Amino acid sequence: MSLPPFESVVAEHAVTVLRVCRAVLGPDDAEDAWSETFLAALRAYPRLRPESDVRAWLITIAHRKAIDGYRSRRRAPWPVAQLPHEPAAPDVYQVPDAELAAAVRALPDKQRQVVAYRYLADLSYADIAELVGGTEAAARRSAADGIATLRQTYVPEDPA
Repeated sequence: MSLPPFESVVAEHAVTVLRVCRAVLGPDDAEDAWSETFLAALRAYPRLRPESDVRAWLITIAHRKAIDGYRSRRRAPWPVAQLPHEPAAPDVYQVPDAELAAAVRALPDKQRQVVAYRYLADLSYADIAELVGGTEAAARRSAADGIATLRQTYVPEDPA
């Protein structure tokens, strides 16, 4: 059994793919994701196994392209009428507590990243898991382990 011509695949599944793209991105960016989906599918189509579910395969590609579009849209700068003219704080590059900075630097890489993302950037554990790899539970565990290590190794200066 061989795969049908790609043109017939497009004709059969175009509407479904567009619906997925619109559901994730909205009507403005859906056409771009739809086009990118079929361009990617066209490149990969010759390697698709004949027994594959073409519809599910296309929906998976569309979902990923839509997610890529959503992420790129979130990273894009927002237009503003006027840029703020407030200078950065003069002490933005100064470390308030060198011992704390050293204790954080001494943490294992993953714990250091998770602690920074959670407690400095205020990211959710789900976002952290996506950034560093792994699960949300693993991100929670790394943060807990990192904080536990800091509690053992870092002694705050006595302000007295």
